[in-house]
Amino acid sequence: MPYSPKKPCRYPGCSRLTHNTYCDVHTKQVSSHYNRYQRPKNSRPRYHRGWPKIRQCYLLHHPFCEMCLSQGRYTQATEVHHVLPLEHGGTNEFKNLMALCKPCHSRITAQMDDRWHKKPRQYHY
Repeated sequence: MPYSPKKPCRYPGCSRLTHNTYCDVHTKQVSSHYNRYQRPKNSRPRYHRGWPKIRQCYLLHHPFCEMCLSQGRYTQATEVHHVLPLEHGGTNEFKNLMALCKPCHSRITAQMDDRWHKKPRQYHY
């Protein structure tokens, strides 16, 4: 299947073309800014130095997206999802983890309404 055409980097003032949201130069910079200023401070102790090793080990043992696999599709897993979130008492044990592709992980996170750590909207009339 052919690649989609490259589009400009979304970083203000950058005109480099990329297949991702940001070019290689700005991806690291945006990620660092998010971790430093936008990620909730109470999540830092939960995602400690050992998390990248746990994540990599889990992806080595589960190379395919578990949701796509249940539907008969073979998609490479790129994300590791906590079934019971750490902020609700979950752990980093393998039985609480789930290997997912980016679209499945985004869908699950949005359905949990935990996207950007906001509470569900409450309308008052």
